[in-house]
Amino acid sequence: MLRGAIAAAVTPLRDAGEALDEGGFGPYVDFLASGGLDGVLALGTTGEGFLLPVEQRMRAAELFLEAAAERLPVAVHVGAQSTWDTVELAAHAADIGAAGVAVMGPPYFRLDEAELLAHFAAAARACAPTPFYVYEFAARSGYSVPVEVLERLRDTAPNFRGMKVSDTPWDRFAQYLIEGMDVFVGPESLIAQGRSAGAVGAVSALASAFPELIAAEVHASETLQQTVARDLGGVRSVLERFPFQSALKTVLARRGVPINPDVRRPLRTLSEAERAELETWLESSLPAPAR
Repeated sequence: MLRGAIAAAVTPLRDAGEALDEGGFGPYVDFLASGGLDGVLALGTTGEGFLLPVEQRMRAAELFLEAAAERLPVAVHVGAQSTWDTVELAAHAADIGAAGVAVMGPPYFRLDEAELLAHFAAAARACAPTPFYVYEFAARSGYSVPVEVLERLRDTAPNFRGMKVSDTPWDRFAQYLIEGMDVFVGPESLIAQGRSAGAVGAVSALASAFPELIAAEVHASETLQQTVARDLGGVRSVLERFPFQSALKTVLARRGVPINPDVRRPLRTLSEAERAELETWLESSLPAPAR
């Protein structure tokens, strides 16, 4: 069962982001497991999932599950531009033993309620009985999933378990704290408030490179959570000054994980000046190793 502190994992790539770095998955998952996390979400926003071809996404999901073995549950984001690709990816994730399947609404086209419901319901059927989660991130999909769609989905998809919600500010997040639904907090700044209001955990991009910080945030008392949250805000603001996915991979390499900075185009790696700036910050701010 998915609960607690979950990393929104990066995806190890090579050859300027065109190929999976298959040898990087094992050491990376070892690093995440040693950081006190409770699970992994593969191939989401941090993991560049929408940019990878279907075949690479399937192979990456397999590599994450093989590396995690029995140590960490792995959920897989399978959202894609078309319902067909989403269904194919959802069925594959269930077949290989994913602990959960998550789907973000397709970007670009602003789908109406009937279209969204049909899309999510098809994906949920394809992975049943694996737990199914809607990934709400209006800043990326271009629209919010109406609460009414979720309520109707719950009536039609028995394996619909909950959501990852990455919306801010709090008022936009809080509408998805629906009774009986497992909600995971995406924004690190809302973890303490979300947990206090009933969220079952957090799926964090920062956990992909600083797993011990998010594990402490999620597992700590409310008072400590509020203290740690201020520190996390500073870490997040620094990383967001750079190309985010490549910055996280640069941090991981600096922390001893054999991972390349490569990202899938049109994302880019850091310039030499950006890398120097990030490494200067890391020299003075890098937490103690997670293992």
